[in-house]
Amino acid sequence: MTATPLARRAAVELVGSAALVAIVVGSGIQATELSHDVGVQLLANSLATVFGLGVLIALLGPVSGAHFNPAVTLAAWWTGRRSGEGPTPRELAAYVPAQIVGAVGGALLADAMFAEPLVHWSTHDRSAPHLWLGEVVATAGLILLIFGLARTGRAHFAPVAVACYIGAAYWFTSSTSFANPAVTIGRAFTDTFAGIAPGSVLPFVAAQLLGLAIGVGLVAVLFGRPAPAAEDVVLPHGEHHLAASGR
Repeated sequence: MTATPLARRAAVELVGSAALVAIVVGSGIQATELSHDVGVQLLANSLATVFGLGVLIALLGPVSGAHFNPAVTLAAWWTGRRSGEGPTPRELAAYVPAQIVGAVGGALLADAMFAEPLVHWSTHDRSAPHLWLGEVVATAGLILLIFGLARTGRAHFAPVAVACYIGAAYWFTSSTSFANPAVTIGRAFTDTFAGIAPGSVLPFVAAQLLGLAIGVGLVAVLFGRPAPAAEDVVLPHGEHHLAASGR
């Protein structure tokens, strides 16, 4: 198979990240307009994210790997740097900015669709140690799932498995599982249900990067090094249908 051009893969990462954040933010706005019960709002938000994320991975995974998440891209680079199977520094430099720009664009799109003010910084403060711990757990679990599936030859389950994990993590983590630095940055641009105050962004991203490191370590401990014939984890050239984002 001819490798998909990097520009196209980066464009897919941008569009996929934008769609993911539009789903998260838009469903949050819709939920708050339809119900005043916070539990119902979170349920609606999480269900929309599960369905939307699964569709995005299934649709766009064959082109870019459907990372939509700098943590996933960094983990793919780190785990594949010696074998040459991971993203190159050039691909890393294309994917990560595309994911961040897409995430910001998705938040603005959702606000526009619901006639919310554009670029209205969130006032939803999320600064607390227990929330940071939730992000460590959510991100570590996401990385373990994605790369564990690949190490065991079950990467084709990623659309369902990753979407289900994120849906569950909405409820079992204190932070409602952002697990994605790009999405975290994007959600700072909307003062709605899914927003996060700009002052809370850096600690969340730091917690996610710590979770990334823990997740990569758990993959090595639990699954070992991939067999040469089974290295279908990565991803950025689109031949292998693995990865995906947190939200």
